[in-house]
Amino acid sequence: MINKWQQALLVMLCVIAAITDTAAGRHNAASERNRVENPAGGISEQRAIAIAQQHFRGRVLAISQVDRLYRIKILSDQGSIHTVLINALDGSVVSAH
Repeated sequence: MINKWQQALLVMLCVIAAITDTAAGRHNAASERNRVENPAGGISEQRAIAIAQQHFRGRVLAISQVDRLYRIKILSDQGSIHTVLINALDGSVVSAH
């Protein structure tokens, strides 16, 4: 049986999922090209996501790139949020927690 705290957490996760679905639809052709290929010779966002999902299965909540690192947030099937840092040049995993 689900207690009130667990029920509130599930509702919050559903709201987060709905918000990220809406935000994910707000991109343009330029950002889509960057997802497919990285002209600087590194890996694409899609490749970084695939690497991150080898460590944590689940739904990608966000991906960002700062300098030479992709930061990927994943919501696991069990409801945990994990962050994976991927080297944008060679695809190596810098950190996964």
